[in-house]
Amino acid sequence: MDVISHFIAGETVSHSGTTIDVYNPATGESIRQVEMGTTETVQQAVEAAKRAYPAWSKTPPLKRARVMFAFKQLLEENQDQIARLISEEHGKAIEDSLGELQRGIENVEYACGAPELLKGEYTRGTGPGINAWSDHKPVGIVAGITPFNFPAMVPLWMYPLAIVCGNCFILKPSEKVPASTLFIVELLHKAGLPSGVLNLVNGGKEVVDALIEAPEVKAMSFVGSTPVAEYIYSEGTKRGKRVQALGGAKNHAIIMPDAEVSSTVNALMGAAFGSCGERCMAISVAVCVGDEVADNLVKELTPLIQELRVGAYTQDSVDMGPVIAKEHLAKISGYIAGGVEAGAELVVDGRGLSVPDFSTGYFIGGSLFDKVTPDMKIYTDEIFGPVLCVVRVKSLEEGIQLINEHEFGNGTCIFTRDGETAEIFCDEVEAGMVGVNVPLPVPVAYHSFGGWKRSLFGDLHAYGPDGVRFYTRRKSITQKWPKPQSNETAQFAFPSNK
Repeated sequence: MDVISHFIAGETVSHSGTTIDVYNPATGESIRQVEMGTTETVQQAVEAAKRAYPAWSKTPPLKRARVMFAFKQLLEENQDQIARLISEEHGKAIEDSLGELQRGIENVEYACGAPELLKGEYTRGTGPGINAWSDHKPVGIVAGITPFNFPAMVPLWMYPLAIVCGNCFILKPSEKVPASTLFIVELLHKAGLPSGVLNLVNGGKEVVDALIEAPEVKAMSFVGSTPVAEYIYSEGTKRGKRVQALGGAKNHAIIMPDAEVSSTVNALMGAAFGSCGERCMAISVAVCVGDEVADNLVKELTPLIQELRVGAYTQDSVDMGPVIAKEHLAKISGYIAGGVEAGAELVVDGRGLSVPDFSTGYFIGGSLFDKVTPDMKIYTDEIFGPVLCVVRVKSLEEGIQLINEHEFGNGTCIFTRDGETAEIFCDEVEAGMVGVNVPLPVPVAYHSFGGWKRSLFGDLHAYGPDGVRFYTRRKSITQKWPKPQSNETAQFAFPSNK
């Protein structure tokens, strides 16, 4: 059986010998194994990064960018193989995997602009004969810990930008989906990246803790659940590291009475059930302003959810694949049972779905709850599955208050035709990413991604301009050349331009 190993100093490395199985969620079968790293594996990666850093940090940004241009081309040439590896281990439809990869490639394109992104400011004449400018210096050795749901895109949020900024990077991907991530890392080295600049260590908590504890690792990026995000942020900052840790979500969509029905319904279908709901930007709560809006929405959604085409990525015209693991399937089913017990109206029940020829896969259909209240766990918790809850409110203000009182503030959206309503919503809602008639307002690569409240720990969002700030340190330089035979005398007052 194929074994996915670590990638350190430009080559595949077998270190610990301890492996776990990697499953195809559509069949429930083990398709390969992944080697689990240890503290010693992390230290080996750190040493490789330390050796590479002096030369790489001094490499001109233009030369670093040229590696990214070549990398982008290799990603595009190999997109079909990458998408197949993603779908094989995650379960998502091929079209979804291709879409994920494309968003990752867009972040590589942004990183190609390193010469422009790393330009500092310059001011001549800040004082008599004095000039000032700023530089963006790399942080050093940085690390990234990425989730199972986007094995290509989320790592590409991190290391391309970190690397073109002059850092060396250690990546710890999800052990559930290792193959596509390793394949992409190998492509980057084929593009000309020097060995040791990017290292990959597979593993679990031992690897995460080793990265946190390594004094050589100066910054850490994380995407995953809120408890782990909070843990990494707390433990990392305690050790003086710079940390951005993106956590969980419970994304609401407000549907106003004037919303265009057909486009709203179609948007909710894709946002709630795409990728089987395993997205941190998935819409899981539809907040309907008025009973008439709710009744119409439920009526329109019900047949579409019942007709969702659920199957394996190898089948044609699949809307939704399986969830990632047998345990996660049981967890989602438990939430549905709990919602019924709590008194919510289960309009569509996705449990018990059987896909022909894939009876051992981790499949579940879409579920729809109506008359959900804020005290129910199906409302408060991030289910991370294909479950959409309808909550009824009387006004826009009540809907905004509902969103603002939730512990998460990742993404949200509103469906309306009224500009003033949209403006009020955008101004008053407490979330980091807001859409107006856009159900998945994921920022493009040249903006930045991140939520508010317990959806983000740290001051800077991921990728885009905030990514440049996170992976660099600003150095301000003030310079004056003394003139011969100057008549200047000592100045004891604080310098100013008074």
